[in-house]
Amino acid sequence: MKLLPILLRGWGRDAAVFIDPPYTAAGGKKAGSRLYGHCSIDHAALFAMLSEHKSNFLMTYDAAPEIIELVRKYGFNAVALSMKNGHHNRLTELVITSDPLFA
Repeated sequence: MKLLPILLRGWGRDAAVFIDPPYTAAGGKKAGSRLYGHCSIDHAALFAMLSEHKSNFLMTYDAAPEIIELVRKYGFNAVALSMKNGHHNRLTELVITSDPLFA
């Protein structure tokens, strides 16, 4: 989160920043704390930060209701993809962008 404003300012529209934040705790799962050393972030603050910059970004997220609401609130674009986790279970993940990239 500390480095992101520098990356967003530094490239403008000439490049895209890939962001893969920790999962939310949707459904009572603790994937974020299990998978990441730095798992507690302010998801709303991340979306607000991205909305303040005009840089391109591509971000992946779990399809939790609070994330879908943040996508809508900030006018971002998202597509849902079916993914398989390490246990071969299918789950939905979002690919979020500032501009519509997918038909």
